[in-house]
Amino acid sequence: MKKIALLFISFLVLNACSPIDDSPRVHLEVLPVDSYTLPPTFTMGETYQIKMKYKRPSNCHYYEGFLYQKDLNKRTIAIETSVAENNNCVGLTDTLVEVSFNFYVTSNGSYVFRFYKGDDADGNPIYEEVEIHVV
Repeated sequence: MKKIALLFISFLVLNACSPIDDSPRVHLEVLPVDSYTLPPTFTMGETYQIKMKYKRPSNCHYYEGFLYQKDLNKRTIAIETSVAENNNCVGLTDTLVEVSFNFYVTSNGSYVFRFYKGDDADGNPIYEEVEIHVV
């Protein structure tokens, strides 16, 4: 009888301690830059506000920041969002969101900005490149 009681208590303890993860589920999603605003030239030592717009696909997409990669004078930029994984998402059409960052010019020559525009049919990223000369 003691063994049955011990087994029953063990069963209750093990089930009571099982973790329940009720935290919201999210994942990151990279979105293309729809449009951007750049000055025609840069001046060494100056700071410029780079503005971009992106389409928010649903009300479950929340802006997280930029995916920003730097390689010498090249800057590759995309929009990073977190997506809430629930069934209450509503698709949005033509909802453009404007975001910006400050860019400080630190070198002579020119900068090449590569804005992520989506993927091609084979899943390869497509970029729109703009070269801005430093005067």
